[in-house]
Amino acid sequence: MVIHRFTATCPAGVGVYLAQELTEFGAREVVERPIGVQFSGDLGLAYRICLWSRLANRVILELGSYPVQTGDELYEAACEIDWPAHLPEGRSLMVDFAGRSSDVRNPQFGALRIKDAIVDQHRAKGRARPTVDVKSPDIRIHARLSKGTISLGIDLSGESLHRRGYRLDGGLAPLKENIAAAALWAADWPTKSCEGEALIDPMCGSSTLLLEGALMALDIAPGLKRRSFGFDGWAGHDLSQWRAIKAEAEERRVAASGRAIEIRGYDGDIQAVRRSQENIQRLGLENTVRLRCKDLAAVTRPTHRDLPRGLLIVNPPWGERMGSPDSLPPLYNRLGQLMSEEFEGWRGVVLTSELDLGKAIGLRASKKHRFHNGRLELHCLQFDLSVDNEFRSLAQHALRQPSERVNDEPPTLTEGAEVVMNRLRKNYRRLKPWIERESISNYRLYDADIPEYAAAIDIYEGHLHIAEYAAPKSIPDETARRRLNDLVLGAQHYAGLPSADSIAIKRRQRQRGAGQYQKLGATADRLVVHEGRIKALVNLHDYLDTGLFLDHRPLRSWIAREAKGRHFLNLFSYTGVATLHAAAGGATTSTSVDASATYLDWFKANLALNGFSERQHRGVRSDVRTWLATDTRHYDLIMLDPPSFSNSRGERDFDVQADHETLLELAMARLSSEGVLYFSTNRRRFELSESVTARWYVENVTVSSIPKDFSRHQRIHACWRLQHPRGVEKA
Repeated sequence: MVIHRFTATCPAGVGVYLAQELTEFGAREVVERPIGVQFSGDLGLAYRICLWSRLANRVILELGSYPVQTGDELYEAACEIDWPAHLPEGRSLMVDFAGRSSDVRNPQFGALRIKDAIVDQHRAKGRARPTVDVKSPDIRIHARLSKGTISLGIDLSGESLHRRGYRLDGGLAPLKENIAAAALWAADWPTKSCEGEALIDPMCGSSTLLLEGALMALDIAPGLKRRSFGFDGWAGHDLSQWRAIKAEAEERRVAASGRAIEIRGYDGDIQAVRRSQENIQRLGLENTVRLRCKDLAAVTRPTHRDLPRGLLIVNPPWGERMGSPDSLPPLYNRLGQLMSEEFEGWRGVVLTSELDLGKAIGLRASKKHRFHNGRLELHCLQFDLSVDNEFRSLAQHALRQPSERVNDEPPTLTEGAEVVMNRLRKNYRRLKPWIERESISNYRLYDADIPEYAAAIDIYEGHLHIAEYAAPKSIPDETARRRLNDLVLGAQHYAGLPSADSIAIKRRQRQRGAGQYQKLGATADRLVVHEGRIKALVNLHDYLDTGLFLDHRPLRSWIAREAKGRHFLNLFSYTGVATLHAAAGGATTSTSVDASATYLDWFKANLALNGFSERQHRGVRSDVRTWLATDTRHYDLIMLDPPSFSNSRGERDFDVQADHETLLELAMARLSSEGVLYFSTNRRRFELSESVTARWYVENVTVSSIPKDFSRHQRIHACWRLQHPRGVEKA
């Protein structure tokens, strides 16, 4: 038995696991190196590694190492090897050269000198000159120049071993197969699968993690379906030994084919699911790896059988794979919530390129590893999903209850502040039964109840938001400032806060033109709030509006009830909260249209926070009227909530009173014959055109659309429900 020295290359970070794998194969003198793992063994061992290794990229038969600096020394070193003993006559070759020295400065030159030595040897022995083929060579020469030493060898792998052949299209920034295998190996999946544990990927993409897990669980050699290896054209190839090793692998596959293993994948993108199904079919694993098109929000632990233990593994979108980085922390937090709530007792593995995204998961990682997926560094985070690993939401803490108040006391109350505080307490006592009955956590507590203190005070998950109304011109600035200070101080005492720093205060100074609509700050602080079955991001500091219109709460609940199985259209969609309710209510698809890139990015972050797919719930940046004039689809449920006025740059001027009839005509053209459109406006003294009521079925639902916390003052908005007359067919 001839013993050779080999090097198995692998991605950075995988070497420690590759060394374990090679030792299990029977390799000796195993040493981890920067480029991979060196080991000793016979030719049969090299064949087994080429066929069975789940972690290696290449297996190199080492031929020799020599000190070199110049191109001539490189040529002489290559001449030390008997190349005709490795390269049969008439075969093609390629020299894969890496490294440099003071004289050898580029890989093309180094490869050329080694090729010249090989060609000259063949000529000297009267053999036909080998040809060069950089695409599909018969023999691949491995050459690495480092620290003045050239290492030469034969690449027995051919194409990189990580390419199993089952994945033709990996999508954007695909996860390499051996990186997926390394993540599974680090989680001890080969052992746990034999113990009956399940494997689930809630965002499976092309299902690389699931398929690598299935190959491990079913004892299938990853190279079994490869058409060729690098040793096929090598002169030292032992065909009979290779056939015996491959036949043994086939026997093991058949013997393990009856194993019952639970492997499931989900993805909100139907195209990704179809791509995955094609990959599964190429491996013949349709009965093992089962997929469903399902958003992250809808994923739960399977209930068809008891699954107390398992591995949830996922490679969610990261910066290189998604164009909306603001939506990533909410997505990762939603993933952490899923793991905590649905998969207690399991183990979790998350792959991410950003550790900050890993922190957004909200769970404490028990182990961390780093792999290089091409040029991108990936962090592999492992989680023990026990009761002790408490999930931390992105939501901030609510207001302190009286028992939790700090010792510091707010400043002494002024007479005006005391009046405000007492009114807030009175309002809360009136609203409390409704708040508790409806589980309301975001509501209006005060709305200029006392004329001298003209502001709105809203509660968002216990956080105070105060928006001052512009004072009449007859009120001196000093008086307006004093009244606002009293208002803030009264709210501060009501909440039991030691200072007003934690209160979001919007001072509407007297400005002209568009000044009052400018961005107010750049804190980028977002708070996660809850409404019914959904969560939404609000920003209490940077804009006059927070990202959630509280007065539309009933309308959003109607949309949630009516959306199941329907196609929903949200016009002037803002941050898309109504779309979230439609998605949670079972909308088949949704389209949200708004001219603001800021609001669309906010909408995408809201989608990710709730685990909804952008494929199913798309956002469109466009002027609504322009988009409606060109769109050809029909929708079963439409929400139309335009601004009162708009003169944004790049858009046509808009006045809801003057333009609502034309706008409704465009929107109703997109409504299906049995569909429903809700039209709302907060323009005071708005009057619906008589031609609208004459043309369509119109029901005024304003009274029922105004929630209890807005019912004590003037109408905050007006709302109508529109339908086509019966028997009208849409074009």
